[in-house]
Amino acid sequence: MAEEDRTSDRLIWFLAGASVGAALGILFAPKAGSETRQWIGQKTAEGKDFVAETGRDAVAKGRDLYDRGKGLAEDAADLFERGRRAVHL
Repeated sequence: MAEEDRTSDRLIWFLAGASVGAALGILFAPKAGSETRQWIGQKTAEGKDFVAETGRDAVAKGRDLYDRGKGLAEDAADLFERGRRAVHL
C-alpha cells in the first residue's frame, strides 16, 4: 500500500513539474503563435493519452485488489463458519 502511495505522489509531482515547465517554455519560446498553438495541441493530446492510460492501469489494479480482497473475505467467512459449526457440535 505504501508503494502505491509513493507512486501516486510521484505522478502528482511529475504532472506539477511538467505543467510548470510547459508554462515557462511557452512564455519564453521564440516560436510564432501558430507554431506554439500547434505544439500545445500536440502536448495536450499526449498528456490526455498518458492520463487515460494511467487511469486504465489504476482501474485494473483496483479491480485486482478488489478481487483479492473479496477472495480473502470469502475465505475468512468460510473459516468463521467452519469454526462456528465446530463449536456447536
